[in-house]
Amino acid sequence: MSKSSTIRNESMARERTAVPAVKDHKREAVPADLDRLIHERIRLGIVSALAVNRSLTFNELKALLKTTDGNLSVHARKLEEADYILCQKSFDGRLPKTEYRLTAAGRKALERYLNHMEALIRATREG
Repeated sequence: MSKSSTIRNESMARERTAVPAVKDHKREAVPADLDRLIHERIRLGIVSALAVNRSLTFNELKALLKTTDGNLSVHARKLEEADYILCQKSFDGRLPKTEYRLTAAGRKALERYLNHMEALIRATREG
């Protein structure tokens, strides 16, 4: 394994660190697998937008999330490395076009993340 892939794998493992479960006799346990990769605001925005759209271009995501080219590019690449999104590059005439789609793994990760957040909200309200 190359040094860069080892560093990338270690980085991704750190971003998926577990949060201790909240337990109470009267309440269900809150899942301990908060996905730190999705939890970041821009990445959550990307995954959420792609969950309700078949695909979005780079410029559509940039406008929707009100972010810069560099910021969107870095966060999209992290999601792509985790296989949460697919990136397809093409040309529309002479203009480059980058289009993103949510993968099955990305949809599943978002569902787990939302379930975790709902459990935290429920536990807080009942607490």
